[in-house]
Amino acid sequence: MPRVTLDTLPDYARFLLAAAESAAGRFPVRRTVRLPGLDLTAHLDAGALADAMGEAFIETSGDPPDPRQCHIFIGHPGIGDMPAPASWGDARFTEHGFAQKLAEAGLRGHHFHDLDFWQVYDPGRRVGVQLMRSADAYPPWEQGAPLRAFLHWEYAARGMRLAHAGTLGVEGKGVLLAGAGGAGKSGTVVAGLLNGLDSVGDDYVLIDLGNGVTARPLFSVLKQDPKGFARLGLERRLGTDRPLNWQGKHVFHITEIAPRPIPATLDILMLMVPHIGGGETSSIVPISRKDAMIALASSGIAQMPGERESGFRFFSDVTRLLPCYRLFLGTHPEEIAGTIADFLARAPDEAERDHAGP
Repeated sequence: MPRVTLDTLPDYARFLLAAAESAAGRFPVRRTVRLPGLDLTAHLDAGALADAMGEAFIETSGDPPDPRQCHIFIGHPGIGDMPAPASWGDARFTEHGFAQKLAEAGLRGHHFHDLDFWQVYDPGRRVGVQLMRSADAYPPWEQGAPLRAFLHWEYAARGMRLAHAGTLGVEGKGVLLAGAGGAGKSGTVVAGLLNGLDSVGDDYVLIDLGNGVTARPLFSVLKQDPKGFARLGLERRLGTDRPLNWQGKHVFHITEIAPRPIPATLDILMLMVPHIGGGETSSIVPISRKDAMIALASSGIAQMPGERESGFRFFSDVTRLLPCYRLFLGTHPEEIAGTIADFLARAPDEAERDHAGP
């Protein structure tokens, strides 16, 4: 098995792209999803990942076909002449050095050492390769948001960004919810959906700063740990017979708990950082841009390979454009949803006042 060093990395990346494209006709399954401004086609083997490609995305509707088509080859040595994945050969590995070396060659990439899992993307041609040891040798988080690294690279090249954040909205106006795991972000999204609010996604949403701050949907997956699942009444609604995911959480989809159309966009009016406060009722108070930036950017940048400098600039712009608040969560889902909806209804006045403050 070859070993790749920083010096040979660009050549190895080009080799993988060429190998995948030459084996294009040998991939058993082809899945195309229509996403904002992008038609993405995955070429892959049958199995759980192919099933996830058919379930995990929220496809755009009503948008005309986009000429910008992206092809991702998800391969392993059992498909055509696809090679076995190489191992990393240098004693030292840094994400920054890895990304920088590929960027100098006009490429993007990621390597997960534990599985010799490679992802390489050519943004100029919109062609990518995900090479694995076998059809199911991918990191456990890949099924929930498949190909998110490729989407991250493609949209970053256009000045947009995948944000690790949740969303809630009313009549097209929304709030971006940011925070570390366990802060209550996902539970807040589920509470809102169960009580009449809309969402364009939790975990990863597409943010565009072209005309204010706009959020668009990509992935439909929601997650809750068993405690939150029970507290939100989801045991009765969805049952408990599905297997938990790699984090020990229940996995379900937006339309399973909110069977209504998912908005194509939300105009984001504010950023909120949920906090489990322990009080009976919810409250909302302004926070500094610094605190909001830490909540929004830290996990968003850490979970996305490469594009770190542009990521810090992007999320800094988001917190500059939006008023930022801390949401102290009450104990009742309906009351939490109502508090957010009421605050959104007063958003223009509240936002102008708080954003103009010292």
